[in-house]
Amino acid sequence: MIRNARMEDIKAIYELLKYFADKGLLLGRSLSSLYDQLRDFKVYVEKDEAGERVVGCGALHVCWENLAEIRSFAVAESHQGRGIGTELANACLDEAVSFGITRVFTLTYQPTFFKRLHFRDIDKNELPHKVWSDCIHCPKFPDCNEEALVWEKS
Repeated sequence: MIRNARMEDIKAIYELLKYFADKGLLLGRSLSSLYDQLRDFKVYVEKDEAGERVVGCGALHVCWENLAEIRSFAVAESHQGRGIGTELANACLDEAVSFGITRVFTLTYQPTFFKRLHFRDIDKNELPHKVWSDCIHCPKFPDCNEEALVWEKS
């Protein structure tokens, strides 16, 4: 089930992102930044007798007029291959469209996944400078090797 993230999800989101950040597969986020950006996040939760458990997350961050970014996107390894990532990405894209945003980009090490969702390659230099505000704090800056992709509503 996909829903908007809640305060009680932040530590699970943090651990999920940290796991993949430690492997060099995405940019980690501090707990502080996750609390600040709570409203950007959607989570995929699995319910069992113990309650709900976050097994996937993704954020839609509005950057500029008619431009948003899908970021902090991860699905637990134990749950990959079940369509959870596709559902989360589509939820983010649907939300973008509901805001009137028709252009969404991502910076990723998983371009094949996003290309299946009709994202296409884009030169990073085509993105507004405002997009790079988070990049300055990244240990890989300025030698980022993530691929930039963009989705545009037709």
